[in-house]
Amino acid sequence: MTSHSSSDHAAGGGTATPLKVSRLHKRRVALRGLLGIIVIAAIAATAYYVLVGRWYEDTDDAYVNGNLVEITPQVPGTVISIGADDNDLVRVGQPLVKLDPSNANVALAQAEAALAQAVRRVRGMVSTAHTAAADVAVRQAAFAQANADYQRRRGLAKSGAISAEELSHAHDALISSESALAAAKAKFTTAEAQVSGTKIANHPDVEAAAAKVRAAWLDDQHTVLPAPVSGYVAKRTVQVGQRVQPGTPLMAVVPLHQVWVDANFKETQMREMRIGQPVTLTSDLYGDSVEYHGHIAGLGIGTGSAFSLLPAQNASGNWIKIVQRLPVRIRLDPGELDKHPLRIGLSMEVTVNLHDRAGALLAEKSVPDPVFSTPVFGERRAQVDALIARIVRDNL
Repeated sequence: MTSHSSSDHAAGGGTATPLKVSRLHKRRVALRGLLGIIVIAAIAATAYYVLVGRWYEDTDDAYVNGNLVEITPQVPGTVISIGADDNDLVRVGQPLVKLDPSNANVALAQAEAALAQAVRRVRGMVSTAHTAAADVAVRQAAFAQANADYQRRRGLAKSGAISAEELSHAHDALISSESALAAAKAKFTTAEAQVSGTKIANHPDVEAAAAKVRAAWLDDQHTVLPAPVSGYVAKRTVQVGQRVQPGTPLMAVVPLHQVWVDANFKETQMREMRIGQPVTLTSDLYGDSVEYHGHIAGLGIGTGSAFSLLPAQNASGNWIKIVQRLPVRIRLDPGELDKHPLRIGLSMEVTVNLHDRAGALLAEKSVPDPVFSTPVFGERRAQVDALIARIVRDNL
């Protein structure tokens, strides 16, 4: 019985050994396969980085920005009309807010009347100067006559033909006419000084009155607040009947076809970035199905913390280095924006193609033309100049 058990145990031990060997072999094969996969993945990752990855930098810390054109009054007044509400499309020059023009109309009428009076007053100055000149001519003729009479009487007095008293009267007449001539010349000089070298239209008094007309006319025009640019209304806070003061924000106009993207890249990502490099973008609003294209318009001059109201103070004992981010401005394709408009503040995913490194790190030329402008307010000068010219012409 003992010998039978021993043989059975020996047989069982012989069977277990091949199973262990088989399991160890499979485990080694699996480990080798896993190691091979890791090696292949590492090689593939390295190859991808060398061939593709190192030529691109991406970030999802990017947001849409644009111009928010604030609508603010330039004169105080009471709101009587609102021409657009939030999200409405407005065109350049379209009236957005109207203020009560009563006070401005009165001030303009007073300024126009003052200009008319100034023109007439200068006309009187010119007439006075002409009259003074004529008076000088008359006084000169009288002086010449008196002088001739005196000289003639002097000769007669020497021969005894006239009395000394008559000669004295002639001398007195000469002195009187000389004094009258001097007074006339002084009066003419004063009158001439007020109008010499000028015409009525450009006389200082007329120009001062015209400046007041121009200011009053502009104040009257400022009771209507037009849209400086075409865009969409946002942030409307004004209400009818509200008393507003100059500089009070009433609403904003956002030209969505002129938006851009500010992408915040880590400083370690910006070694190879240059102005002009192509950029591919996607928006969370439309997803990956809509792709935007643009280029780098400028690389940030400083980090956000450097321009904050209270910059970080790193000269402390508990300082910890934090990788900073720099804003990169990206200009988008206007045609793509028209097809798929973006809104201010939307999140974007940005990928920069670094193949072309010929661009500059900083702008090398100054901007020759205005970056953003409006034609609305420049058109007013011609209108007020025409009004002033009409008032001057009517009172000449």
